[in-house]
Amino acid sequence: MKRFLVVGTVGVAALVVGITIAVAAGGGESAKASNATVSVKTIGSAGKVLVDSKGRALYVNDQDRGGMALCTGSCFSFWRPLTVSGTPRATGVTGKLAVVKRPDGGRQVTFNGKLLYSFTLDKPGKVTGNGFKDAFGGYHFTWHVAHPTKSVVSSGGTTVTGPSGY
Repeated sequence: MKRFLVVGTVGVAALVVGITIAVAAGGGESAKASNATVSVKTIGSAGKVLVDSKGRALYVNDQDRGGMALCTGSCFSFWRPLTVSGTPRATGVTGKLAVVKRPDGGRQVTFNGKLLYSFTLDKPGKVTGNGFKDAFGGYHFTWHVAHPTKSVVSSGGTTVTGPSGY
């Protein structure tokens, strides 16, 4: 099922307040985990996917290219970049984990060159953002759950192994 979401300024403010209250009430989690772990887990019909240290599916979008993060500001109300302060750790992952510097100064984890995000509406062991379409800051995004072995064609035309969800 394809979903599309366009969030206006008022809607983003209300959503951010709601998410802030939910995170505060539930103990929350920091988008800047001090020692993020990326691993592989089988989740329902999505199959083997990359997950964060809490078991939540990780996603990539079609628009980020060359390590340049376009998901910023209000995009964070739905998509949280997987960030670290040190070196990312991997369990059962054979691809290349790396880190790129985000426009906000954070250090975002990449897998085979693709920026990794979690979806705020997911719970551990669930994949609900696959195929999700939305728009923030003038950019239209299409999100895919990150698979550890799908082929992706980079912007330079080189085929690499990495997450795509296609």
